[in-house]
Amino acid sequence: MAGKYTKSISASEVEGKLQQGIPLHILDVREDEEWESGHIPGAMHIPLGSIGQRHAELDKGIETIVVCRSGNRSGLACELLEELGCDVVNMTGGMLQWTGNVSYGK
Repeated sequence: MAGKYTKSISASEVEGKLQQGIPLHILDVREDEEWESGHIPGAMHIPLGSIGQRHAELDKGIETIVVCRSGNRSGLACELLEELGCDVVNMTGGMLQWTGNVSYGK
């Protein structure tokens, strides 16, 4: 099942787009504790286990970059969200590869 999503982007590409001021829609699918320990500023938070119940919170017509710790859970989220009609991109390497700004807390 893992790896069947359509699109991917590296953490450095996401950071570059944000530095250029390009507006991005970012979804972090990590657990609450992981999110609170540091996330990309402006990202939306829906833990992977809640995607099935909360996917309607996403705008299906807007490309959304999906983030987790290493890129595995976000890949699973991308598969599920694509099946639900969402336009998603997996951020490969996840937060382990992120060197940009980080926000903390809820």
